[in-house]
Amino acid sequence: MPIPLRADFDAPRLRAAARKTKDAAQARRLLALAAVYDGASRTEAARIGGVTLQIVRDWVLRFNARGPDGLADRKAPGQPPRLNDTHRAALAAVIESGPTPASTAWCAGASSTRASGCGRSSGSRWPSRR
Repeated sequence: MPIPLRADFDAPRLRAAARKTKDAAQARRLLALAAVYDGASRTEAARIGGVTLQIVRDWVLRFNARGPDGLADRKAPGQPPRLNDTHRAALAAVIESGPTPASTAWCAGASSTRASGCGRSSGSRWPSRR
């Protein structure tokens, strides 16, 4: 038994919403559900939307819960931040304090240190890290 669509919408309202939206994916979803309101099967709606029946079911659940806005693409949650507020504040303080003085500069990589003489105390362009 398919999940019924909301009773407070109909096909013309969904088509009007599809015309107004700038989100192509949302318009495609709205048009697929408008076909269901017009009496099309969920299989036909899946064909219109270019998806499977399971996806149409998910669209119906989202539409029933939040209306046409529920069919808009949502921002992916992404990876949680690695720095908490304390770490961010400490990093901002380090950045705001400016670069380290030349007396504490460092050389990049051990191989470049040996090849260029970086880190040697006599006549080195860069001061030693020791």
